[in-house]
Amino acid sequence: MTISSSLNASVAGLTTTAGQLATISDNIANSSTYGYKLASADFHSMVNNTGSGLYTAGGVTLSVMRLIDQSAALIATANPTDLAVRGSGFLPVTSLSAIGSGEMPMELATTGSFRLNADGYLESTSGLVLLGWPADANGDIPNYPRDTAVGLEPIQINTGQVMGEPTTAIDMIVNLPATATEFDADGTPETLTIEYYDNLGKSQTLTVTFSPTIPAADASNEWTMTITDSASAGAVVGEYVLTFDAERDNGGTLDSVTTISGGPYDPATGSFEIDVAAGPISVTIGELGASGGMTQLADEFAPSTISKDGFAAGNLTSVEVDANGNVYAFFDNGMSTKVYQVPLVGVPNPNGLFVKDGQTYTISPESGDFFLWDAADGPVGDIAAYALQASATDIATELTNLIETQRAYSSNAKVVQTVDEMLQETTNIKR
Repeated sequence: MTISSSLNASVAGLTTTAGQLATISDNIANSSTYGYKLASADFHSMVNNTGSGLYTAGGVTLSVMRLIDQSAALIATANPTDLAVRGSGFLPVTSLSAIGSGEMPMELATTGSFRLNADGYLESTSGLVLLGWPADANGDIPNYPRDTAVGLEPIQINTGQVMGEPTTAIDMIVNLPATATEFDADGTPETLTIEYYDNLGKSQTLTVTFSPTIPAADASNEWTMTITDSASAGAVVGEYVLTFDAERDNGGTLDSVTTISGGPYDPATGSFEIDVAAGPISVTIGELGASGGMTQLADEFAPSTISKDGFAAGNLTSVEVDANGNVYAFFDNGMSTKVYQVPLVGVPNPNGLFVKDGQTYTISPESGDFFLWDAADGPVGDIAAYALQASATDIATELTNLIETQRAYSSNAKVVQTVDEMLQETTNIKR
């Protein structure tokens, strides 16, 4: 009966409108929830085809979709491991409680406030641990399979880690006084002390002594450079005779280097190698005739460039993630090393993912198979550190929808009341 179908349609309208009210309520309640994705309610009419006679109301149904692919604004923070995906893609995470259980299912998130917990895991406030590919001893990421999560591991940082790096190369550019090699000079040597770091990150010292050769007349333009090592009880590790050019074109530059002890001088690179207690160190003094090498000019001793590699032992100070997902550990000696890489998970249909608590998602048949991309590569975005993704809720839009939903609910209720009155009139006909 048409009047009965009107009642059923209105009741369906009340039910679906109440469902829409639930989505609006959920959206407004999560307006301050980081990473929250909007719930959207869509109405679908139901048509009963009864031919050309009386019309029968079919009613309405409701479908709700989580708009996971919808982006949201980023909010700046002061924590370097507050992470947000800028663009498409998801951070791979797993539950802290799943670690060590034998099964570690991968979940997906678009943002998270991660901090090192007592065990060194990068854990979010909701108990999720960031996953990544571990780097090898050289800081390189091996080639892991991209269509499986097998290679991913919970990111765990050794908070008590101490790191140092031995010195392997020294650049030593010094100007020696030209007046010191003249026949009437007093022959006083010049001394230079250079710190280096051994294999254990300890500070050691090279002492470089420049002794001028005093001739019977004129100037020798010659110096004997002696290098001693504190780690070898002051033993001589290199001795070289430096002769400087006195001609107009190349005056003051190295003319020749004669090796007395230590590694031979290589004129092609302007360097030689000495063996200290910690191992070989390459020392660069400049090429022959080059203005950028050792010089003998004027009357002042001036070490112009003393640089070296290596670091003393240092303690871990912080962990940071760059836009490409590389996780670096920083130490108080200035060193840093790559320890992990966080990929971004891409799926063909993000809105088809299973929705879980805590703004996390899992793969479903509707989402399609996942692929692990390097951040900022392919179809995925990059990773923003010092940032969290805001809620996708727009309060003004939701309040407007609330007003419309309230009116729709009232209208459906009015139809039910009208149908009830009409049925009452039909009942009164019998009287």
